[in-house]
Amino acid sequence: MSAREKTVRGRLITLEGGEGAGKSTVLAAVREQLIAAGHDVVQTREPGGTPVGEALRAVVLDAQYRGMCAQSELLLMFAARAELVRSVIEPALAAGQWVLSDRFTDASFAYQGGGRGQPQERIAELENWAANGLQPDLTLLLDLPVEQGLARMRERAAADRIELEAVTFFERVRAAYRARAAAQPQRFRMIDASQSLEKVLAATRTTLAEFLQSSSVASS
Repeated sequence: MSAREKTVRGRLITLEGGEGAGKSTVLAAVREQLIAAGHDVVQTREPGGTPVGEALRAVVLDAQYRGMCAQSELLLMFAARAELVRSVIEPALAAGQWVLSDRFTDASFAYQGGGRGQPQERIAELENWAANGLQPDLTLLLDLPVEQGLARMRERAAADRIELEAVTFFERVRAAYRARAAAQPQRFRMIDASQSLEKVLAATRTTLAEFLQSSSVASS
């Protein structure tokens, strides 16, 4: 490997979507495809990914804190994100590794912005400050009707604090996600997660293959 190749910056790929979208299964498939393409992959999640982030995750998702105000939730999310960006993501990208994250700042625009009603301008300011303005190179948005996603979610373990919200909350979250995808088509790829798992994975693999091809051309 040449000196130039060793210093090529890695890529940040994020997976977004509402409850019951099947992110865990898709993440595993994306990781496998990236490794098969020869990339060194660092996988993480939000909130979490660091000791500090995991501690904050426990607070944010604990059902006993259902009365938490929207401002506190937003700041806790960005506190975890600030730690993750500086401790994990930026060092990995600088070393040429590819980072795969289960959610990133788009989730705050969807959940704390769309869901909780926090101003988009406030979230954008935190994105620039706490997250160092870092944005993904590719965002895969798993989209499906809210009722279908919630039905899938109920088949799993007990709901966390956010999963206990009303259907209208998740409708706002979905609308915010879709609006961001429409506004930033250069990095978002929406995948119909209401399909069978086989079709979702096939669509994901095709989308990722196209991105890998374009990234290879851009780096050459």
